[in-house]
This record gives sequence, structure tokens and C-alpha cells, in this order.
Amino acid sequence: MTWNLRWRLSLMMFMQYAIWGAWNPVLGAYLEKLGFTGVQTGNIYNALPLACMVAPFIGGQVVDRYMPTQWFLALAHMLGGATLILCARQHSFGGILLLMMLFSFLYAPTLALTNSLSFHHIKNPEKEFGGIRVWGTIGWIAAGLVLSLWRTQRPSSSASDCLYLGGIAAILLGGFSAFLPHTPPRRSPTASPWAFADALRLLKDKNFSIFLVISFVVSTELMFYYMLTAPFLETIGVSPQKVSAVMTIGQIAEIATMAIALPYFLPKYGVRKCLAIGVLAWPIRYAVFSIGGPTWLVVASLSLHGICYVFFFTVAQVYVDSVAPPNIRASAQTLLNLVTLGLGLLVGGIFAGKIKDIFTVFGPNGQIQSINYTGVFLVPCALTILCAMAFLLTFRQKPAPPQNGAPVIAK
Repeated sequence: MTWNLRWRLSLMMFMQYAIWGAWNPVLGAYLEKLGFTGVQTGNIYNALPLACMVAPFIGGQVVDRYMPTQWFLALAHMLGGATLILCARQHSFGGILLLMMLFSFLYAPTLALTNSLSFHHIKNPEKEFGGIRVWGTIGWIAAGLVLSLWRTQRPSSSASDCLYLGGIAAILLGGFSAFLPHTPPRRSPTASPWAFADALRLLKDKNFSIFLVISFVVSTELMFYYMLTAPFLETIGVSPQKVSAVMTIGQIAEIATMAIALPYFLPKYGVRKCLAIGVLAWPIRYAVFSIGGPTWLVVASLSLHGICYVFFFTVAQVYVDSVAPPNIRASAQTLLNLVTLGLGLLVGGIFAGKIKDIFTVFGPNGQIQSINYTGVFLVPCALTILCAMAFLLTFRQKPAPPQNGAPVIAK
């Protein structure tokens, strides 16, 4: 890979996840301050998962058949950034929900398309993709640190500043997307006009179907981390000004995992064992959260997010790219995002919101008096243990030669 290509793909990933990292970790605490219930917070967080179930159908279809990927990214990010800035000026549940929904429908297709654009231009994904994708994690960290520094310098600033930061990052990436490597549609006279329908052929493989089912269940439990960690940290003594910086511990660990552990473990041990490591890290993290102290232990356990995310979601992206035929890889990545970042997070947002409300004591006027976070986090702890057991017992990785364009199961 040339240096010119590497830095452009790396900066694309940096900005792609800086957008998400600016608002996602701390939005839950902001919405709680506005007086929103767990269910209302879950509905707002569910805007992105819902969009991941619908919008990527259009995005994957367009770039696989009609439009260069870099121009689609430019248009989506410019419009999405403007929408997020408008959302920062809203304070009602309806206004925030509507604008977050619009932003999410613009942002959701870009998650899969930045992956497919990278895979299109790199020659050895198992060895090179981790070094590119790690810059997305660095972008997430940078957004959190910038936000924490801003809030420390200006303690009176509005908590909606996380939305402003995300909007500015999106507009900047929209402009930079015009300089990304040209990635034209992969038209084929013999290919089906519906690339996503072709991607569904992957479900004929039993192990791929098992992989998607486990991925879905695991993804539902991710929303407990996204939605509830920031307000939880505040209850155990972490100041609101420092929450976004403290939560970057997870992404710092993700960098180390991506840059050091993944390039060693994935080629040596394969997809199955790496995915198993990722699944097993989840219940350990939630067990510590449920204990709730001491504070240093909870903060240290945030580092497990690096193992949870990289050894599950990043390895999953490499696995899907290895089993999908070249002409439907963008749509195959879309299928993965549909199941995990779409349906999984959607169900997870509803579930996490309801579980939070079950363990919340409300006052006579509906205000939150206390939250039993031990009970809240014991739920995802138990479910991820079941996922780990089911994965280890059912998923088998069997190489298979291609036949008439059929997917290849990677070793």
C-alpha cells in the first residue's frame, strides 16, 4: 500500500468515527439532564440503529451499481453535519428525535461504505485493514478529549456541545471525501441489479447464519455501554467534565488491540477463536459494572471495550469481506451492519431503556431519584455469558472452495 493511499484512508476513518465519538458516549447524560426517561433516551439512541436497517439498502445499492463511493460519502456527510448542528439547538424530545433520525439516515450508510472503500483499495485486508481502521478509534478518542478539554475550560457551556462537535466533524469529512480514492461502481452485465439480494445468498452457509444470529444478540447488549456508561460513571464520582475523557480509555485500549493484538492473533488463530475472545470479554466488563466499585476498578474495566469491540466487530468485518464475492462486498458489509448496528442496536436500545426504568426510582413528579445500576448491568452480564457459550458450541469455521460465484469461507 502506498503512503498516499494509507494516509487518505486513515484520515477518512479518523473523521468517520470522530463524528460518532463526539456525541454517542455522553449524549445519554445530556438527555438525562433534560429530564428524559430511559425509554425516551433509548428511542433517541435508536435513531441510528433504525437507520442502519433501512438507509444502507439504498447506499449499498447506489455505490455497487450507480455512483462512486467517495461522492456518496461527500454528500451524506455534508448534509448530516448540518442536521446535527440543528439538533444541538433543540431541547424537546420530539425535536431531538426528529433531527437525530434525519442525521442517522444520512450517517448510517457511510459506516459500511468506508469499510468497503478501504477493502476495495487494500491488497491484504487481514494484515492491512487493522492499521487503517485503528485511526477510526483514534478519531473517537480525539473527539472525546477535545470535548472534555472544552468543557473543562468552559464549565458553563451547554451539554449540547457534543452535537455541535459531531456536526462540524461531519462537514469537514464531507469536504475531504472528494479527495478519497476513486471507487467506481462494480457493474457487471451478468450480475443481478439487486446487490443486497445477492448478499443474502451468504445465509445459505450454516456457520455464516450462526455468526449473524450471535452477532445480533451481542449487539443488543452494546447499548447498555453506549447509553448508560456516562450517567453511571457520574454516579460513582466521575465529574461530568471528565466523563468523555475517561471513556476514551476504552478506545485507547482498542488502539492497542487493533494495532498489536489483532495483526498477530487473526492470521495465527483465525476468525472463530478471535471472535470467541471478543464475546468472552463482554460479561467480564458488565460484571465489574454491576459491582459498581471501587471507582478505579470500574474505570480500569473500560479498557475491556477494546477487546470487546475489536475482537468481535472488526474481526466480523474482515470475516464478511472474506466470504463475500467481490461484486457484492459493499452490500455484504451492509448486511452485517443491518444485523448489528441496525437491528441489534435497535432492539438493544429499547431493551436497555426499559431495564433502566425498571431499576429506577421516580419521584411523584416523574423526576429520577435513584438508579440501581447493579441490577441494570447484571442483565447484559448474564446474556453475554449465554452468547459466549452458544457461540463456542455452535460456530465452526470450515474452508470451502468457490463454486459458481458462491462465497468462500476464510480459513
